[in-house]
Amino acid sequence: MVLLNLFLYFLFAIVQSSSCCKEFIMKLHEVEKCAPSSDWNVLYWVLGSILMPVALPLAIINLWQRFRAQKYRNQLPGKVVLITGASSGLGESLAHVFYRAGCKVILAARRVQELERVKSDLLALDVDPAYPPTVLALDLAELNSIPDFVSRALAVYNQVDILINNGGISVRADVASTSVDVDLKVMVVNYFGTVALTKALLPSMVKRQSGHICFISSVQGKFAIPQRAAYSASKHALQAFADSLRAEVANKKMYVSCVSPGYIRTQLSMNALTGAGSSYGKMDETTAKGMSPDKLAERILQCIMRKEPDIIVSDLQAKIAYYLRHFLPSVYFWIMAKRALKLEKAEKKAN
Repeated sequence: MVLLNLFLYFLFAIVQSSSCCKEFIMKLHEVEKCAPSSDWNVLYWVLGSILMPVALPLAIINLWQRFRAQKYRNQLPGKVVLITGASSGLGESLAHVFYRAGCKVILAARRVQELERVKSDLLALDVDPAYPPTVLALDLAELNSIPDFVSRALAVYNQVDILINNGGISVRADVASTSVDVDLKVMVVNYFGTVALTKALLPSMVKRQSGHICFISSVQGKFAIPQRAAYSASKHALQAFADSLRAEVANKKMYVSCVSPGYIRTQLSMNALTGAGSSYGKMDETTAKGMSPDKLAERILQCIMRKEPDIIVSDLQAKIAYYLRHFLPSVYFWIMAKRALKLEKAEKKAN
């Protein structure tokens, strides 16, 4: 009896309390009163002996993460957060989430006019405390300009507490039809630009022995799919960089998170490049049906508050593909070959 009660307590601590959970517990107690004691003794033994050793540690870890997250959330007001790619999509949603949390947000992107629009939207919110957002122009493809950009960013508040590397571009083309110039551009923006920005900001964080760097990667940085070679390669590189950096700064009271989302309902496919380097200009069906950027932004805030090192935020299909790639690679390769053939036929039919 004691084991089962403890199990239920920690099990429901994992999920947020709701009227459904409370109703379920009440029904469970009602059934318990009516059931023969011998049957329930067996159930208690099964739950206590088999499930408890698994559920209890998971519940304790989850409770500890929640405690740390709440503690850090109370420290968020006044934190300086630099967000790249903040002019639209996920970057814009992240700006709203951290601004509402009381942070001092620095918005960075190429399109300054759009950044000013985001700034105006933020200032219209009823937030307390509220700090006027700062707008800074940033082109991740211009590597030589990044040190100067970091100097300007640091001059605003003399520090950056959280760097969210969100800026990037995608590509829609197979390997054979993708020019090397496109491969290079995608790698420069998604990888080298992000690396240059991180390295330029890193010394100030190391000096203060404080800071959190978050890389917005993709599930395609965990496994590759057809017609995304350039994009996947840049995200694979970003994943490796994040893993190495995390280990190197662990003893400096700094944190590194890598977030790998699935499809997001943004303009990413519209702004993607073709193999020749022109604008793709189409909304993919998978992108249109993707997750809400606002919802993902909330999850990223939670990731940073919990100091989670690496998370995947996607639907079940992407998670299955991820595990197939690692545990049943032959099956994964077969599925991807079929997908590539299907895409090739669809492209020929469209042309």
